[in-house]
Amino acid sequence: MDDTMSLTRQADQDTSADQGGRHGGGRRRGGRRGGQGADGRRRRRRALRWSATLLAVVILGTAGAGYLYYRHLNGNIEKGERSSGDSKAEKAEPNAAGQTPLNILLIGSDSRNSDANVALGGSRDNRGNPPLGDVQMLIHLSADRESAAVVSIPRDTRVDIPKCTDPETGDTFRATNDIINTSLARGGAGCTLATWQNLTGVYIDHWMTIDFAGVVSMADAIGGVEVCVNQNVWDRPLPGVPGGSGLKMKAGRKDIKGKQALQWLRTRHAWGSDPLRARAQHMYMNSMIRTLKKQNVFTDGGRLMSLAESATTSLKVSEEIGTVKKLYDLGMQLKSVPTDRITMTTMPNVQDPQNANHLIPAEGAEKMWQMLRDDVPFDKNGKGGKGGTADKNGDEEKTPTTSPSSPPGRIGVTVVNGTRTDTLAPVAGRAGAIAQQLVGKGFTQAMQDTSPAVSEERTVVRYPSEDLKGDAQQVAKSLGIPQSSVRKSTDVSGVTVVVGSDWRTGTAYPKESKPSAGSLPSNSDAINGSDEGQCMDVYAPYRW
Repeated sequence: MDDTMSLTRQADQDTSADQGGRHGGGRRRGGRRGGQGADGRRRRRRALRWSATLLAVVILGTAGAGYLYYRHLNGNIEKGERSSGDSKAEKAEPNAAGQTPLNILLIGSDSRNSDANVALGGSRDNRGNPPLGDVQMLIHLSADRESAAVVSIPRDTRVDIPKCTDPETGDTFRATNDIINTSLARGGAGCTLATWQNLTGVYIDHWMTIDFAGVVSMADAIGGVEVCVNQNVWDRPLPGVPGGSGLKMKAGRKDIKGKQALQWLRTRHAWGSDPLRARAQHMYMNSMIRTLKKQNVFTDGGRLMSLAESATTSLKVSEEIGTVKKLYDLGMQLKSVPTDRITMTTMPNVQDPQNANHLIPAEGAEKMWQMLRDDVPFDKNGKGGKGGTADKNGDEEKTPTTSPSSPPGRIGVTVVNGTRTDTLAPVAGRAGAIAQQLVGKGFTQAMQDTSPAVSEERTVVRYPSEDLKGDAQQVAKSLGIPQSSVRKSTDVSGVTVVVGSDWRTGTAYPKESKPSAGSLPSNSDAINGSDEGQCMDVYAPYRW
């Protein structure tokens, strides 16, 4: 627009000069140099004026069309509430450079509430039922934007689902213990987000959902993604085993798109299990990322418009990222991560002792969540094998602190017993023991909360307002609690220590060994984004 205005002003100036020439000034110059030279200059000025005016009209017209198209794309985007469930997870503190990680929950819905989704997803009997979140992946972008991690949780994993309220209907669902894919039907994506936050302790900034038809549309817009199978595969109904995605491929590598891409992502029986389905999805995503990095869609207007149209009509997103610009900025942050710094994983899991068809988190899951909370890279390909917030800062106590507002004896502190868990009873007397420890360290106004014990996985020190931040940090330091566990919260009225299930004994906070870059649990099924040699084995009954 500025360029257009400049061009228009230039045309006006040229018009005035031309008119001035006709009213005297031009005749004097023409008298000295000859009439033909003056006429030539006038013609050139008129040509410049008309060219500038025409260019201004073209630019204004294009800008107008672009603005209308931008409004059209924004109108395509469906939005929803970020969190609709009870969760106290808090955003990570900035690193020394003032950067924070970015966490996005990607949910693949099995909705069959449209003709297109019924046609692609089968099972017309389920039309109208609340959708289930059959694919759930947490995308973690490191604070320094140099690495990324993706964690899948299999859909049949049994977890605690908090109380949720559906923001569209107002229906409230009480807390329950069920498989994680049902959370989407109990308050939408915001309930699934709250469930993940409570399970992992990781604050999730945004969510995105996509259904069957959306996957097909996006796959077509990308133009084909390479996948690989070691044997011929046909995922079809077998005697006693109904269902199947319909995927049929010969052994080897093949570019897939559209409906076949959806079949690949939905296939489970032919791989042998739900966790192996997650591996196939990770292989597809890694290949898709490599494909998009090789393509320069910004030089191809048709491709760019096709991708923009598909993305804005296929995705439903949390409302705080519900514009084209914000989605574009998000994409650019993800695009900047090198493929060898992207790691796809699945939450360590074992068979649920209560139901052989379900899973529960296994040993190693908590270490994975800790790596996400502390922003430790899942790969070793950063500078010096490091790259996350925890690695770069070294000792966490180097985190900048605020001066306390009062000496210890004048700081009021409440201590809460948070040692209750789903499988363990609370440890009696924990709040009193830690309150007494604080009194011994000079915090003479410390006192225990006598309410029933709550459930808090990690010990935390909360404060309600900035003026008490320094006080909370001083309390944490006196007990040996990491400064990263000092959090601002509107749920407390003063400095509050919640003794979590990680501190069930003793008066000295247990020292945690910080995981190092790339130290993932062996049962996380990690795949690096640069690994082009991955190929799926086919479960024998589904070979042909």
